[in-house]
Amino acid sequence: MTIKVLLADDQILVRAGLKVLVDSAPDLAVVGEAATGREAVQLARTARADVVLMDIRMPELDGLAATREIMADEDLAGVRVLVLTTFEIDEYVFQALRAGASGFLGKGAEPGDLLDAIRVVARGESLLSPVATQSLIARFLEQPDRRPTPAPERLSVLTEREREIVALVATGASNDDIAEDLAVSPLTVKTHVSRALLKLGARDRAQLVVLAYETGLVRPGER
Repeated sequence: MTIKVLLADDQILVRAGLKVLVDSAPDLAVVGEAATGREAVQLARTARADVVLMDIRMPELDGLAATREIMADEDLAGVRVLVLTTFEIDEYVFQALRAGASGFLGKGAEPGDLLDAIRVVARGESLLSPVATQSLIARFLEQPDRRPTPAPERLSVLTEREREIVALVATGASNDDIAEDLAVSPLTVKTHVSRALLKLGARDRAQLVVLAYETGLVRPGER
């Protein structure tokens, strides 16, 4: 099965390079190119892409707003957004995760890592670099004017075990890591994560990380 990819970047040379790279993989194919956020939203609807490689800074509609529109469209429920970033703009990446992006990857990543990232996101998995994401969000929230007001009542729908596992997910732990810590099977952890996603209305693990910080379940610097 071929994974359909939409490229969203305002620099034509960047898009050209990404297209050559993506099309070089036998299981991936570029189905559209967007130079603005508005075009990205429109093409996501018409090209029926599986994954959108989304730059943040684009004219007309930036990548954050475009991601929100794509995630809010019920007809695009199966579309995943992978944000390409330089990692220097922490606030933008945090907002992108809140908007529903499945993960992010630095523009300096190796070609093979980018192709693997697309495959991971297309499978419905997310948070491509959980430790890096956790660290990035923690640094962002450590700023005094960025700290959210804890809202633990949002987690009241979870069981104690589910809360415990969500907290571990937010630290960047994989299912295998969590299983080892809690002396349970990885399948049991996966089941609890799936239930937590459903109860909280979260799309994926990236959203669980954001929720864990926003509700105060995990605080910057904790492990």
